[in-house]
Amino acid sequence: MPEPRRMANTTELAAGETSGAIWKLEPEQRDLDANVISLAPGEEIGAHQGPELDVLLHVFAGSGTLHTASGNIDLAIGDIIYLPARSQRHFIAGAEGLGYFSVHQRKKRTGLMPTLRSS
Repeated sequence: MPEPRRMANTTELAAGETSGAIWKLEPEQRDLDANVISLAPGEEIGAHQGPELDVLLHVFAGSGTLHTASGNIDLAIGDIIYLPARSQRHFIAGAEGLGYFSVHQRKKRTGLMPTLRSS
């Protein structure tokens, strides 16, 4: 039987210094997927339609902008953002980069990571 345990501490991760998933939930038998995404200053996750599931984000480092079909959301440390299934999204990191924790139901397919772009 799996036991509760500390998985990571976002204050110890180097958000903004490297790009992409800098941490992800590893246990094979789980109902959730989670990862920590880091974007360097000015880096983007290009415009795309999200997967067939809801996603919850927590911004823990830096700042940025989330462009949606209905407008822009300024991202700041402490923000919790809800991304409904199939919603349009485009992330741009601010001057100090952007780090966020993402959690969603596990989907039985490969990868939810969109392509990163530098501006």
